[in-house]
Amino acid sequence: MVYGSVCSGIEAVTLAWEPLGFRPAWFAEIDPFCSALLAYRFPHVVSLGDFTAISEDSGPIDVLAGGTPCPSFSIAGRRGGMDDPRGKLALEFCRLAGRLRPRWIVWENVPGVLSSNGGRDFESIVGTLADLGYGCAWRVLDAQFLGVPQRRRRVFVVGHLGDWRRAAAVLLERESLRGNPPARRKAKEEIAGTLGGGAGERGWCDDPDRAGAFVSMSLNAKGGSGRIDGESETFIAHPLSGEGYDASEDGTGRGTPLIAAFSAKDSGADAGDLAPTLRAMPHDRSHANGGGQIAVCVQEGQTGVREYDTAGTVRADAPGTQPGGSLLRVRMAVRRLTPRECERLQGMPDDWTLVPYRGKLAADGPRYRAIGNSMAVPVMRWIGRRMQVVEAISG
Repeated sequence: MVYGSVCSGIEAVTLAWEPLGFRPAWFAEIDPFCSALLAYRFPHVVSLGDFTAISEDSGPIDVLAGGTPCPSFSIAGRRGGMDDPRGKLALEFCRLAGRLRPRWIVWENVPGVLSSNGGRDFESIVGTLADLGYGCAWRVLDAQFLGVPQRRRRVFVVGHLGDWRRAAAVLLERESLRGNPPARRKAKEEIAGTLGGGAGERGWCDDPDRAGAFVSMSLNAKGGSGRIDGESETFIAHPLSGEGYDASEDGTGRGTPLIAAFSAKDSGADAGDLAPTLRAMPHDRSHANGGGQIAVCVQEGQTGVREYDTAGTVRADAPGTQPGGSLLRVRMAVRRLTPRECERLQGMPDDWTLVPYRGKLAADGPRYRAIGNSMAVPVMRWIGRRMQVVEAISG
């Protein structure tokens, strides 16, 4: 299928859909850094800039996809909703669908859009699409269940021109529609395979519907060889490990293995095996729940890794000086995740955002912001695959 991507960012849509055989007709992006990345990574695809100015003569497409800005809907922000110009871009997305009339639409945003303005903002979005002839289904998907090691819940709206049943078939699974499901106390297999390296040799997952190569690489610290597309390679264990084997980026062994991941601006209370939601970090005074890159607690040297309970403020005090113990101990420190680690948290290739920008390689700041604003690649790939299945069945 041919698709148009708006608010394209660093094109998680294309990373997800090109391997499925989808083809981009055009992008639409106005951010300077993201525009530079698109021009570098996709020189053959035109970028139309401001998507609100795209006219019906831009060419036929089968799918219109995009995630319009979320700050006006996020519970971490002021929640201006549709009164915020950024919030109104959701309706502009709907109007663009009305001009172009693609068979499918895929729209993404934060779960806060469901409760913004008492639910009336989301009603406006879905109602506008319905008035334009689109039958829609929507669902909150958490990326941790689709192959990335972060808790990232997002609302996805899928619409099909004239038929809500096809949209529902993409997003809604038969198993999820059963009433009174039995309690499940066992961890999902996908998460165990991704985090534990148990899904195949050296943590590689052969099943394309489960964890991807980049995620398996990033969480494996057992050394040895792995596979990429059937080829044999040597993986360098990454700081996202916890094995204490060799956590350096350059393979020298001078790195520091991961103990826990938590929000850089938080108290450490969200430390755990899965990283919290990756955020865009617009500035250093961001709200504690709305900005700041994820941090990791690391031990100096290669003497082993221990994990402690978390309580209260993150401190580097001695054991026993704080009720329940604190996360940091002597000879331990906190560091921010690298841009490469953040790319892996989104299921992207290493150094996807390391591109020429303003005469030199991009600095970390714009890379962090662009990655945090992007979509999780495995989630979009899951949606794309299900669209393919529905297309094949319906003819």
